Amino acid sequence: MRKAQKGAPLHPLDERINRLIAMIRAKVEHPFRVIKCQFGHVKTRYRGLAKNRARLFTLFALANLFLLRRRLTA
Repeated sequence: MRKAQKGAPLHPLDERINRLIAMIRAKVEHPFRVIKCQFGHVKTRYRGLAKNRARLFTLFALANLFLLRRRLTA
């Protein structure tokens, strides 16, 4: 995100750039919120890279379904 100098307003072009960055960031960070808050996955134990990778892939697949649950039931 772009910041204004101290005591000065943010330039309109920088505001547009910040809005674009925020839109992309929101789409990327929503699945992480679902995994952490809804599924309670905060820390990962070391079980081997393959098992941890498989668990994270499964959690992200479930997070995608969770985010689309309203569209899927309609």
